Amino acid sequence: METRTPSAPPALWPALLRGVLASPFRRRALPGAVVGDRLPQTRLVLPGAAVEPSRLAAYARVCGFEAAGPLPITYPHVLGFPLAMRLMAGRGFPLPLPGLVHTRIAITRHRDIGPDDRPEISVHATGLRPHRRGTEVTLVTEARLDGELVWESDSTYLSRHARHPGAAGPPGAGTADTPSCEPSAERDAGGRGVTAAPAPDDGPAAGTPPPDDGPPADSPAGDGPPRAVREHDGPAEPTPAPEERARWRLDADLGRRYGAASGDRNPIHLYAATARAFGFPRAIAHGMWTFARCLAERDPRELRRAEGVFKAPVLLPGTVVHAGGRTDRADGVFELRGADGEGRVHLTGRTATSAGPS
Repeated sequence: METRTPSAPPALWPALLRGVLASPFRRRALPGAVVGDRLPQTRLVLPGAAVEPSRLAAYARVCGFEAAGPLPITYPHVLGFPLAMRLMAGRGFPLPLPGLVHTRIAITRHRDIGPDDRPEISVHATGLRPHRRGTEVTLVTEARLDGELVWESDSTYLSRHARHPGAAGPPGAGTADTPSCEPSAERDAGGRGVTAAPAPDDGPAAGTPPPDDGPPADSPAGDGPPRAVREHDGPAEPTPAPEERARWRLDADLGRRYGAASGDRNPIHLYAATARAFGFPRAIAHGMWTFARCLAERDPRELRRAEGVFKAPVLLPGTVVHAGGRTDRADGVFELRGADGEGRVHLTGRTATSAGPS
């Protein structure tokens, strides 16, 4: 795999514009997409990524993390996101950027990263595969200190499109709704595990009119899917239903505040007017904000693994319920759901206080 090293973190808006301009050509090629041989064989590497104290403080504030101490478990995703956008907007990436839905994310923190550390951040794509609603891909982000892998995540994205008549998805693709604890048999070229993660069932890709049950969980520039959190000592115990822990009132400007802190200023998150251009009735919260906000409630300094499944968008303003629980193995389960009578589930997830063998 070729390694490319940008001289500075790529700017997001030029990458998004390139992706938008290239999308008509990519969309025409989608139905006949060939699995496994059309991803760019490129790893983007940013050596010595610097953490800006003011942005880190703003991120901790908007997500509910403590201001002091090591980086929040989700923050390396912020450092790697410009690289991910550049990769997805690049010439060799086969899926159109507009309407790309972030369906899942899984994070493993092997050891803490301090705010003064300058980790090497790398991003590459793997696991291009058919899905019953289109095509999925996984973006792998890794952080290293002095050559040691200290943090990694897998984000799964879905491009919705008509399937080629002969295309067949992986067994059970798109049928599961909860985070998996089973390791995947799929491997990338380097031999590491990749989860063929299922996608949520509700909503169209951004940019298409939503049906009555609303638009997709999230879309391009913004959030992130994954390798599943894994059990290393046997099958998972039955998981009790999460209990309500808190209710959060989300203001209309939440997307703008998180966007300023994270750098993800996707228009679907900013204003009702800009979100309507992509089929949403109002602005929606960033999926990665919902994930980070839930993790901030779960002893975040102790967390070593976390997985989230993005199931439905959170409209702004609005009120949501955070629910959580623990299994007998001390793995935490959580979900974010609507506060209305329907209690629509927006996010489900699982956490663990042990990273397990890498």
